[in-house]
Amino acid sequence: MGTLADSSLLNSQDERGFTPLMWAAAFGEIMMVEFLLQKGADPRTLARERESALSLASAGGFADIVNILLQHGVDIDSYDWNGGTPLLYAVRGNHTKCVEALLRCGADITFEADSGYSPVALAVALGHKKEDCSYKTLQLSCIVYSFILTWTM
Repeated sequence: MGTLADSSLLNSQDERGFTPLMWAAAFGEIMMVEFLLQKGADPRTLARERESALSLASAGGFADIVNILLQHGVDIDSYDWNGGTPLLYAVRGNHTKCVEALLRCGADITFEADSGYSPVALAVALGHKKEDCSYKTLQLSCIVYSFILTWTM
């Protein structure tokens, strides 16, 4: 039987391709996330349908875990089987703290999922239910748009 020092056990994947780190991130288990990362878990591993620990934490609204994973070199714009990114899932769940963390680290606000929605478009489409995320993503979108206009003129 392996030990936690054995990275093959630490990064083992179940039938869905989830690692222990992914499960901990998905359920908001911050102490377990920290422990697994300290022991050498790979935060960049993708599951069978391209889910990542970052996308799972973002979907769950676990901003502290999102911040920890961002400090460990994860791909901020990784996308899953249907083109969903961590930012898109954070916007969909109206997880403002996750949205803010992802935007601060440079998440792509223009990447479109297979549904045709970018994070900005989704925030607008969800309207009144998602006004916090709509405001944050639209505010950043306006800044980016203003920059592009001044840069190209």
